[in-house]
Amino acid sequence: MKVLVTGSRGQLGSDVCKELETRGIPYCGVSTRECDITDAKAVDALLESCRPDAVIHCAAYTAVEKAESERERCWQVNADGTRSLALACRRTDAKLLYISTDYVFSGEGDQPHRVDDPTGPLNVYGETKLAGEQAVRELLEHHWIVRTSWVFGNHGSNFVKTMLRLGAEREEVRVVDDQVGSPTYTGDLAKLLCDMAAGDKYGTYHAANAGFCSWAEFAREIFRMAGLPARVLPVSTAEYPSKAVRPMNSRLDQSALRKAGFQPLPHWKDALNVFFSRA
Repeated sequence: MKVLVTGSRGQLGSDVCKELETRGIPYCGVSTRECDITDAKAVDALLESCRPDAVIHCAAYTAVEKAESERERCWQVNADGTRSLALACRRTDAKLLYISTDYVFSGEGDQPHRVDDPTGPLNVYGETKLAGEQAVRELLEHHWIVRTSWVFGNHGSNFVKTMLRLGAEREEVRVVDDQVGSPTYTGDLAKLLCDMAAGDKYGTYHAANAGFCSWAEFAREIFRMAGLPARVLPVSTAEYPSKAVRPMNSRLDQSALRKAGFQPLPHWKDALNVFFSRA
């Protein structure tokens, strides 16, 4: 098996490449600078040169706030770019694993979203990722769609690193306390994605580290593990100005993952501990 990883230098892509290397699986890793996903001809050429059996599509426009003012660019990358990649996969008979998000849901209620629940994104980022899902389903029979949430890792920028910086600079940090979800560590998610790509259990899945918390609870645990004295001041979403509307409920039901026989991800606190051990 040979795997192509898009966004290979990003937060998730770098850990996927590391996991493939650990398993001795041949792969082509391409960064967003090496291949512009919005250039259909470049995508075609990439698939022709690499000839992968499977593609793990980690490249994405993920700046949720900026997407509200850069709508066209976000659509080009997440929707149009994914469609071009799916078409190239169809032409070369490659399987495609697409990384999606909890933001495809409206976040209503307090129960975990199931894979077949109605979608209803609240912001541009969520709209474009949902459009990417739809393109993959429309164009490819052999595909996986993996929705995840609150991603953090040792590479790139993320909530954990932001909290560590703010916690070192301030005595008190304001953090939203009425949005609930599951932090997801890229090292754990990468292992699952590689397990999927090696098989044929196609479909839509939800994958996140076990357990639920609010952003404020997550921040408190970050400060505790880091030994920072900073206090978390819980605030409501309404008190925290934001261009992009975010779902209040980002809980993801992972029963489809378990039914397919995949290993559930560890608890998010255990994952955070691993993050610090590798920092």
